[in-house]
Formats: sequence, C-alpha cells, structure tokens
Amino acid sequence: MQVSGFTIVRNAIHYDYPVVESIRSALPLVDEMIVAVGNSRDNTRQLIQSIDDAKIRIIDTVWDEKQRRGGTVLAEQTNLALQECLGDWCLYIQADEVLHERDLNRIRSAMERNLHHTSVEGLSFRYHHFRADYTIRDPLPYRRQIRIIRPGIGIQSVGDACGFAIGDRRLHAASTGAWMFHYGYVKPPRNMSAKMDYFNSLYDGRLILPGEETEAEDYAWNLQTCERFRGSHPAVMQDRIAKKDWETPDVKLISRWRNPRFWSGLAYKNSRTFRRWAATAAGKRRAA
Repeated sequence: MQVSGFTIVRNAIHYDYPVVESIRSALPLVDEMIVAVGNSRDNTRQLIQSIDDAKIRIIDTVWDEKQRRGGTVLAEQTNLALQECLGDWCLYIQADEVLHERDLNRIRSAMERNLHHTSVEGLSFRYHHFRADYTIRDPLPYRRQIRIIRPGIGIQSVGDACGFAIGDRRLHAASTGAWMFHYGYVKPPRNMSAKMDYFNSLYDGRLILPGEETEAEDYAWNLQTCERFRGSHPAVMQDRIAKKDWETPDVKLISRWRNPRFWSGLAYKNSRTFRRWAATAAGKRRAA
C-alpha cells in the first residue's frame, strides 16, 4: 500500500501557521508528501525545505487574487496538489491541522482494512478545534471531515477546501476513529487578526493582500461555546505550545452540556444544514 500526503500553504510565517508540525505529524504515514507552496511574501518555501525530508516534494503555485468569493481558491490549490499524488490513498492535511502520534497505527490500519473495499471512497477524522489557547476547545464547529481519499475515481476538493466530493455527490466514507487537532485559531492576537482579515477576504470579495491586513493587538476570540481541554497534544506541538507568549482571555469555561450558548449554536447550525439539504433536494427534483 502506497500513501501520498498532500497539503497547501502560503505565507505560513506571516500568519503563524504550524505547518512544519502539521507536515511532520503526517510523514510517518506517507511515502511522499506533496506541498503546494503558493507565492508568498515571506520565506514559506525555505521553511518547508528546512524540514529536510526526502519524502517532501514542493510544487510552486500562484494564487489567483481575483478569486474572492466562497474561498474557492483554496479548493483550486488543493486540487493542484492532489493531482500530483501517486499513492493508493491520499492523506490531506491542512496547514493548521496536526495528527497525534497515538493515532498513527489506527489510521494506517483503517487504510489497510479498506484498501480493497472500493465502495469506501474516503476516510474521516473526528476533530478537536482550539481557540485562543491550547487548553480551550470549541465543540461547536464541524465534528468530522474526510481527510483520506481514494485517487483515480474523480474526487475533487470542493467549496473552500474543507471537504471532498465526486461532482455534486458526497463521498461514501468510513471512520478512522482518529482525531485531527485543528489549531487555526490559536496564535498571537496580531497574527490572528491579520490572518482573519485576509482569510475573510477570500470569501467576501475584498482585495486584501498579505501585509495589507488590519492587525489588532486586542483580537477578540469568540469563546462563548468553548470548554476546557484536558487531553494531551501531539508531541510535535510541544515546543510551539511551550513558546506561547500571549495572554489567554480570562473567561469562565463550562461544559458544553451545561452551556446554553452551545445548544443554541448547535440548533442554529443544524437548521442551516437542513435548509441547505432541502434546497439541494428541491433543485434536483426540478432538474429531473
């Protein structure tokens, strides 16, 4: 069984992405690691090269600055990396996602177990989403995502690269039982503010280039649905965690089960999901 890893990254130093930790966490599972490095204002390419692993293959890409709706440029870049993959399975990991070493055997076993079950098109992970600090977890965002896909059957990254599909059809997936650690909202306030200003511009149409963002020292994290995380973090993250040098917001965190903000947020999220499903189903009926 051959496994390809793939990811995209741009301006990792400027926006303080843990991309080195991300790639290192996946390397034990893969035979090759495709890294699509976008045109950056910092030394992102040199940062990836510094990992110094023969499995890593960099492809240089240019982001289309005119794609400023719905984050679609992220999917476009992801598909450029995907088309370079040669493995029987393709493991996708975003630049702010990290695998825990305790899950590596579980992930490998899931790939081996499903390799010849061709009805299984992808493998999913559960998620820990962290905000503001490594001890604060938000249980409200997406609970699962597919991060391992079967190549050669028409699978593409869609939307803003959060998921995969074949045409407009969702994939038939099995669970790895493993966790993905998502650190996209844990960084110094200035980096957090700049990252969000640029990131949001990929969705709302504003033309904001790296280095032109609004940088606020007092970035306001929304922690209303968050709870305390008491588990362990991946070993590759320990040095980064030890170097944390900003103040954690002073908020009282309670279990999601006793938090009305969590339940109201969950109800709203589920209603949006139902409305999207109903609209899609209605569209298919009209087309038929």
